[in-house]
Amino acid sequence: MALTTHLLCAFSLGLLSYAQPEPSENYNSSDLLITCNKISAAISGASQVFFPPTPQYSLDIEHAILSSTQASACSVEPGSAEDVSVILRILGSTRTPFAVKGGGSSTNPGFSSTTGVQIAMTRLNETTVNSNSGTVDVGAGLNWDPVYQALEPTGVNVVGGQVPGVGVAGTTLGGGYSLLSSQYGLTVDNVAGFELVLPNGTVINVTSEDEDLWFGLRGGFNNFGIVTKFTFKSYPQSDVWGGARLYAENQLDAIKEALFKFQQQNDTKANVGLSLTYTSGQLLSTVVFFYDAPTPSGVFDDFLAVNATGGNILTTSFFAHFQSLGPQVSGAFSGGVAFGDTQTASVTQYSPDVFDAFVNLANFWGPRLYALDNTTALDLALEPFDKGLFSHGSGSAYPPDRSQAIFTSQLTVEWTNATLKETMAIALRNISNTIRAVALADGQDVSDAALYPNYALFGTPLEDMYGENVERLRKIRAAIDPEDVMGLTGGWKF
Repeated sequence: MALTTHLLCAFSLGLLSYAQPEPSENYNSSDLLITCNKISAAISGASQVFFPPTPQYSLDIEHAILSSTQASACSVEPGSAEDVSVILRILGSTRTPFAVKGGGSSTNPGFSSTTGVQIAMTRLNETTVNSNSGTVDVGAGLNWDPVYQALEPTGVNVVGGQVPGVGVAGTTLGGGYSLLSSQYGLTVDNVAGFELVLPNGTVINVTSEDEDLWFGLRGGFNNFGIVTKFTFKSYPQSDVWGGARLYAENQLDAIKEALFKFQQQNDTKANVGLSLTYTSGQLLSTVVFFYDAPTPSGVFDDFLAVNATGGNILTTSFFAHFQSLGPQVSGAFSGGVAFGDTQTASVTQYSPDVFDAFVNLANFWGPRLYALDNTTALDLALEPFDKGLFSHGSGSAYPPDRSQAIFTSQLTVEWTNATLKETMAIALRNISNTIRAVALADGQDVSDAALYPNYALFGTPLEDMYGENVERLRKIRAAIDPEDVMGLTGGWKF
């Protein structure tokens, strides 16, 4: 605990040098309008361009966090890979800035929004089960909610997102931690193929035979073109057991002990997520339980022995369980929030010392941020998985090192006061750095542990997420995109 307090002061001093990214360059509005009209004239009837202030335009540019939304010159909804090809060729030839929006849950400014042309993948929304191959095709415009809903009556499932409202594309192209990851690995480990529109407009199907693109797309985001369809391996899916329980702060020592014992188990059907949330002047704790069968083993007994203040656990379908994991129990953004950021911290286990650090950080930063803006909610989510997590897949952009499992905690803050953007970023980086230091002091080998790019805060160096893979990813991008077409859009860029 003393180490945590010392590091809070030390890191606070050094973090002032971090600045938020510069806003997007203002391009000539008449040129943008010409490009929008050129796209509208070139695409097929399956696609459509929208202009402000039409309702569909507003939906196309909308993000879960209002501060991640930008007013683009127009939005375009492609209805096919061929039309994505047409759009990308026009954008590349005119050097027009653009953004590609799948689920719209990115909190980093400019990652999936733009003042140029907003591509909204909404119309690429089909989920198709391929019984003969044991795979499922999923359109890049879908969130996981309708995917799981479509799969519910089929008896099969895929390794996808953990909480509602998150997009298929972002989850998959960034790595993908799932409720099923302890059994089957990351989402990227369970992709069988990508339908990809290359930066030059060529439409191809990428499989494991395409060594470089296969490596780059699995964790490397939109550096290599626009993915229009994912093909996932499927697995049999029965009813599941799970739900959430709420705990008072005076039960955290018992929860700490239960969490530590849980990590010594090797039941890969079991999953636990624990959130420490400081809001409205108090620290709340929520544990979400998941067991991939109708009846659990005794793996959760230590948790269930702790007195809870509320919650509900039952046997239900996978989709119904997933739907129950709304913002009140998952730590995810509730939608329509004015400002929000996420950051991450990587550990190899949630030891008692690391758990105490999370509690101390929530109690240190929560009241301070709340005093600046009484709408602030700080959520620190602990996500343990099986230690064989990374053994299910082969080399990929993320994770750069598969020799040991990394548990990637999600650190989230949301607020409404626009002047606090830098303050919140400082707090999140402080929390992340402090957790890393405590884990190192605890004997965990996290000095070079990768940060999860789907959670990482803007300004995070590529090497911190991709390690020694950065150089190879730069070479792949240079070969695939010599004209730097994908440099016209946002995100982590090699």
